[in-house]
Amino acid sequence: MRVAETGAGTPRHASRPGRTRVAAGAAALLAVVGPGLLAGLSDDDPPGITTYSVLGAEYGYQLLWVLLVSTAALVLFHDLGARMGVATGQGLLGLVRDRYGVRVGASALVLLLVANVGTACAEYAGLAAGFELIGIPRQVSVPTAAVVVSVLVLRGRFHRIEHMLMALAAVFVTYVAAGLVVGPDWTQAAQGLLLPTMPIRDRDAWTIVVATVGTTLAPWGLSFIQSYAVDKKLTATELRFERVDVVTGSLLTGVIGFFVVVTCAETLHVGSASIDSAADAADALAPLAGRFAGGLFAVGLIGAALLAAAILPLSTAYSVCEFTGHEGALDDGFRRAPVFYATFVATAATAAGLVLVPHLPLVPVLVLSQVVNAVLLLPLLLMMQGLSRDPDVMGDAVSSSAAWTVRSLAIGFIALCVLALVVLSLT
Repeated sequence: MRVAETGAGTPRHASRPGRTRVAAGAAALLAVVGPGLLAGLSDDDPPGITTYSVLGAEYGYQLLWVLLVSTAALVLFHDLGARMGVATGQGLLGLVRDRYGVRVGASALVLLLVANVGTACAEYAGLAAGFELIGIPRQVSVPTAAVVVSVLVLRGRFHRIEHMLMALAAVFVTYVAAGLVVGPDWTQAAQGLLLPTMPIRDRDAWTIVVATVGTTLAPWGLSFIQSYAVDKKLTATELRFERVDVVTGSLLTGVIGFFVVVTCAETLHVGSASIDSAADAADALAPLAGRFAGGLFAVGLIGAALLAAAILPLSTAYSVCEFTGHEGALDDGFRRAPVFYATFVATAATAAGLVLVPHLPLVPVLVLSQVVNAVLLLPLLLMMQGLSRDPDVMGDAVSSSAAWTVRSLAIGFIALCVLALVVLSLT
């Protein structure tokens, strides 16, 4: 009787299921957010920002297309990593060992350890550079940061601080504003992004191209996103929400990288300046931040370094435990997962110790570590490709032929870039 008398009541009640579905979807998305966003934003770490800065300072807009291709590859392979974690309940190294045997698995683990320790060194090098911008020597900042990060993560507080660290790292969004303030040539930017050109015989150009690929699609990220998806106990029904997480994190990486390149192209490249230190990269923010540019860049560099310095040893610990069959998760205590904790501490200590070597050139370390990443990336990508098409491993989540083909093209591009660099280095 009341419904008949109150016409306005019907649409109001009818709309509730729609609002409920939206609310449920938003809640489901928030529940899975983490692996993709965290792995993506962590790519805007000190070696990433430094590599993008050198790309813009040395080559202007010309090599922007490399960033576009690398970002597309990041979406493809991070999505595959998350899918593999959900479909199998295993991390990458565990799957490689089970599918290809112990010897191949051990080789993959060695590749990953070398890449991870090298990149961890780059994170601490970036952290040292950030603190040096505000007058704190690396002999103080690096060991202090290593201890603080290890304690926070290993005491089970990582989930509580990851958002704070991402907020600190997000100061690099300032590059978006800086890119707009310096008034870039959008026509040249579009051409650089969409029309590939390359100084074919320039070894330095190929070096920065390979470094860009290695810093955007890093080996540690592939291992981390799969293991973290397992650690979060994501299910097949949540996979579509996780894909949103992956795409968002990857696109944020590409967008921030784009504006880093644009800003440096319009400031440092126009003035024919090179980047030999963090202070040189900070100068690119001067049009926006003026005399505060150094401090602003330092805060972002430190925040990004702390985030990545927490995640890289974590990715390494996941991989070692997966390969050896030991317990390894953030919720485990030291007694349940001694290998996990020992690996984390060993990775952090080794990286921090190497960065304390006197007179170590920080910017070359940051860039060259990413070149090594790209070289070591190829075998891992090939293994992922093989696993993705194996129904015994993936079940109903096996990759389609189209997805496999697109990823193969991305692998071919990376292999071509690495081969060109090797050839030019030997001639």
